Amino acid sequence: MPFMASPQLTLQSVEFSHPGMTTPLFSDLTVQFPLGWTGIVGPNGAGKTSLLKVVTGELTAQSGSVHTQGLAIYVAQRTDEAPEFFEDFIWAPDATVLKARLRVVEDWPERWSTLSHGERKRAQIAVALWREPAVLALDEPSNHIDAAARRLLLQALTEFSGIGLLVSHDRALLDELCTQCLIIDPPDAVLRPGGVTAAMEQQDNDEKSARSADDALRRTETRLHAEAQRRRVVADQKSAASRGSKQIKIPAHDHDGRAQRNLAKMSGKDAYAGKMVAQMNQKAGKVATQRAETPLKKRYETGIWVDGASYIPRDFLLRLPAGSLPLGGGRQLFYPDLEIGGTSRIALTGANGLGKSTLIRHLLAHLQLPMEKLVSVPQEISAEDSCALLESIKRLPNDERGRVMTTISRLGSRPGRLLESALPSPGEVRKLLLGIGIVRGPHLIVMDEPTNHMDLPGIMCLEGALVDCPCAMLLVSHDDAFLAKITTIEWHLARDAIGDTRLEILG
Repeated sequence: MPFMASPQLTLQSVEFSHPGMTTPLFSDLTVQFPLGWTGIVGPNGAGKTSLLKVVTGELTAQSGSVHTQGLAIYVAQRTDEAPEFFEDFIWAPDATVLKARLRVVEDWPERWSTLSHGERKRAQIAVALWREPAVLALDEPSNHIDAAARRLLLQALTEFSGIGLLVSHDRALLDELCTQCLIIDPPDAVLRPGGVTAAMEQQDNDEKSARSADDALRRTETRLHAEAQRRRVVADQKSAASRGSKQIKIPAHDHDGRAQRNLAKMSGKDAYAGKMVAQMNQKAGKVATQRAETPLKKRYETGIWVDGASYIPRDFLLRLPAGSLPLGGGRQLFYPDLEIGGTSRIALTGANGLGKSTLIRHLLAHLQLPMEKLVSVPQEISAEDSCALLESIKRLPNDERGRVMTTISRLGSRPGRLLESALPSPGEVRKLLLGIGIVRGPHLIVMDEPTNHMDLPGIMCLEGALVDCPCAMLLVSHDDAFLAKITTIEWHLARDAIGDTRLEILG
């Protein structure tokens, strides 16, 4: 895609925080982005989305400057609204290739509300690429899309010739596209070479080196304090001996002054011992200063199955006889007899548009358990509902809110920063829904695309937690590796010869 001028993107001493925050998301951020893709990596709530919006002018930094050359576009995580210029894109003669490549259909603007989130995501990105921006900031572009659509997306993004900023939980996409990654860990941000695997490995190595150096300094400081204490004891003993000598009367016949000289020697040793104590304390102080200047990041305990909740599995949570569901356009989804046991681990798979979310809604309406024992995390949660959820958690009793926040912390987000926010990020909302459900002892966890919007550390924590899950699970996901580690039964949706969807149960 040609540009009138060479794309440029430079941040100089940028600081940003949302209203009400006690500390900035990032401060004194200075970085020049080259052509090609840069991954923006960090935990939910670290400021990745805010950075993309600052770069593209949707938010204004409190201080510092952002220099861009050419059009800068931000493509949001949420797919609630159709993208701006969608109608123009649909009928533009020069959009034919992009529409075919990303499989965007001409009637989509009229039926946006009926599209799957994966279809909406492809439309968002297609319109952004068609506008030929100099700077393209993508927020979770692989959310909701299946494997086939992901391959189309990767090809389209590989051919982008401007400056690209990519926020994604998709480790493979970050490795395939990015030549460097900006790792945000508030209030710091560090630019590291390579894809996310190389960048995170370098960060881990740096943290290990810093901890090793801190351990060595701590041991040195301990030895110096111990030596100072030993010398203080010796000095006190010598001081006591010196005071005893001073009380001895010098004989009148001591004409050569031997006693005087001995007394002077003891007083000198007393002063020397005190001086050595001061030197040891001074050295220990210098080492303590070095330790304080050693950059160490606090790391938090993981594992979301916190104390205070009871998990008692039931025999069956769902028994649904075979039936069918309308999908629109005259199509049907046919399913056999379905059962969910008290400890079932079920993966619901299939390409976009086959009715996975429709089936989930139908199953939820026929569950045989109290609603307070269900944790249901949908693909998307509106901004309004996200704010309402956060406010409801703020109003919880202290002990229950504390256990929810413990779960949030163990999924990689900082509770204090989250409680300060007015609008939690989509990834944080998913953690909140999990947290409030888990502390109440669920019988069933249903997650529609559980890794969407989640940060990489959070996904790893979630994966480990769900492996240890004591209740039943139904997970909808395109992430085969994630499902393989957690689930044991597959409900697979596929299109038949006449265009209907059929569900097959695989062992």
